[in-house]
Amino acid sequence: MPQPRPEARAEADGLRRSFITPEGVDLRLTLGSAGTRAAAFLIDAIAVVAVLVVATIVVFTLFFSVHAPALAIVWMIGFFVLRNGWFTLFEMGGRGATPGKRIMGLRVVARDGARLSGGALIVRNAMREVELFLPLTFLGTQAAEGTADTFVTLFSLGWSGIFLLFPLFNRDRLRVGDLLAGTWVVRTVGVALGSELAVPEARPRRSFSDAALSLYGEYELQTLEDVLRAGQRDSIATVATTIRRKANLADDGDDLGFLTEYYAALCVRLERGLLVGRRRLDKFADAKR
Repeated sequence: MPQPRPEARAEADGLRRSFITPEGVDLRLTLGSAGTRAAAFLIDAIAVVAVLVVATIVVFTLFFSVHAPALAIVWMIGFFVLRNGWFTLFEMGGRGATPGKRIMGLRVVARDGARLSGGALIVRNAMREVELFLPLTFLGTQAAEGTADTFVTLFSLGWSGIFLLFPLFNRDRLRVGDLLAGTWVVRTVGVALGSELAVPEARPRRSFSDAALSLYGEYELQTLEDVLRAGQRDSIATVATTIRRKANLADDGDDLGFLTEYYAALCVRLERGLLVGRRRLDKFADAKR
């Protein structure tokens, strides 16, 4: 008996959502399941703990003569910066994903189709402190001091449990942080699109000027990738027409070929920019300088 396609299973599970790009294209993204998100978080948590352990060993080895209370304060501040910076900085990147999310095929997107803002990601990840780390840190402190009675234990675990289970009780699988930041965690295809498109044996039919390639940055590159992955003819035609109009390019009737070669050329341009120290996150980056 044939197995249903992932898209069909996602529809059946109610995880498919409309995602309107700035070009007006509906990509129909699939939300990450609660189990997949939990696995991604566990991978990131293990990575954070591993970094913390190594850093702790190094710090205590180099500064063993420092007053212990002062060193403990520095350790706590470092742990706070590490666990929040890990999630926020990785999600601010062009892929919108931490290492754990990339392994599990997930990324963070803004629900309104716009580019993820730094403020939204800070809010999204800062809420994890309220949801998980603050109550568990409080419980651990009370337990270390021998004052963690039954009420404190049940209250702390209950508080964290409510927030951890929150995604199971809303249709969009949102954490409270996602709800406040206006974000979704969606599934991505695991195979790198660049290697699929950039075929060394095939000579590009089209060449693009710097002006044409400057229309898109790293964030918009992800949009092009999503459009090409989805393979929807109407979406490909809409984006190709938009780029041709903005760049004043002729329509040769091959929307897929045009968009594929434009994507490949844009990848090369952005990679070249990184090699010379210029990182262009979006099409407005040059105007902000």
